[in-house]
Amino acid sequence: MSRELPHPRTGRLFASPVPPGTGWPGDRAKSSTPVAHDPEAVAALAAGAGTVAALDAACAVCAACPRLVSWREEIAVTKRRAFADEPYWGRPVAGWGAARPRVLVVGLAPAAHGANRTGRVFTGDRSGDQLFAAMHRAGLVSSGLSVDAADGMRANGVRIVAPVRCAPPANKPTPAERLTCAPWLLAEWRLVAPYVRVVVALGGFAWQVAQGLLAEELAGQRKPVFGHGAVATLSTGRTLLGCYHPSQQNMFTGRLTPAMLDEVFVQARERSGITRR
Repeated sequence: MSRELPHPRTGRLFASPVPPGTGWPGDRAKSSTPVAHDPEAVAALAAGAGTVAALDAACAVCAACPRLVSWREEIAVTKRRAFADEPYWGRPVAGWGAARPRVLVVGLAPAAHGANRTGRVFTGDRSGDQLFAAMHRAGLVSSGLSVDAADGMRANGVRIVAPVRCAPPANKPTPAERLTCAPWLLAEWRLVAPYVRVVVALGGFAWQVAQGLLAEELAGQRKPVFGHGAVATLSTGRTLLGCYHPSQQNMFTGRLTPAMLDEVFVQARERSGITRR
């Protein structure tokens, strides 16, 4: 753990990684929050979470994958030069947004110098810049600038989740790490599913994960194929939408454009019945 440095917005001092219960913006965990040290504990704690807030707290202190724990904490100490004078979150990143969302956005994993730094999913990196800008244009969030966990961002009926909660080396979690982390997302889906009308999958892997969450509703249907703008209407009336991941590479090469993102998220809002604010 490194020396304490001021949070870039609040000025409050934090070590890197940030210990739970020390006042980081949005941190639901406390020093007494039980820590999962193995897959069995992850499954038990996730299954026992009765609210989204309780799940967020338990997830945010998970230590079940040694390689990911080591990597996320190493990054929190070594840092990127541009952020050398600020603390890094350096812990698992919980979902963010409405506790009763009508739109659920499924991503991949936290970025090493994005969510692993700021403590909020898709915040502090270029992918997040593109995603939040599009969601703001669609009326799903209060601002198009997602800077840090204390920036006042508010969700309008949307929640963002990731199948893997820790930043992985080379952005590639192992199959075992994905399996260990899966109960967090399954528990989150259990808690929010009654309200969700639209699921947006950011990329092919997220599409596969989303189909797993929606397996019962897809039973008997032809398996939908991923593509940008892909639409699958489920037996419950829910909709699964495909969207290319707003990665820097996809945006730079033009494979994905702001207009293409807008098409998906405007459709998500309209299909979900969310009123634009």
